[in-house]
Amino acid sequence: MPGLRYPGIVVYIMPIWYNNVKFVKEPEVARKKAETKTEDRKSQEYELVYILTPDMSDEALEARINSVSEFITGREGTIDGVDKWGKKKLAYPIKHHLEGHYILTRFKMSTAKCKELEANLRISEDVVRHLLINVGN
Repeated sequence: MPGLRYPGIVVYIMPIWYNNVKFVKEPEVARKKAETKTEDRKSQEYELVYILTPDMSDEALEARINSVSEFITGREGTIDGVDKWGKKKLAYPIKHHLEGHYILTRFKMSTAKCKELEANLRISEDVVRHLLINVGN
């Protein structure tokens, strides 16, 4: 076997796969780790805070909140909760609005679908501002 020679010491370097037990079990462990990583990627927890225009009626406000919720559930997401913070004053004017309806939504969804949700919110005229946060472990 090849070895490294130091003055008075001989060190043999043996790869870990020479051990028959570990050679058989390492691919299984690697597969299990890969499966758990793909499961984690499938659905992650998110928090979405979005501000709707202040001139919306109550019915239009509920319809917009329901449309965002239906968008999430329609793309295999699960909603943990929707909190309406109410109409609040903005710190500075955004799109010529001084107030807005704040909504917080907690949900689980895949990363690819969240990009689609964010693009949908960016296009919407009713949404003044939004913030999508991945809540990590």
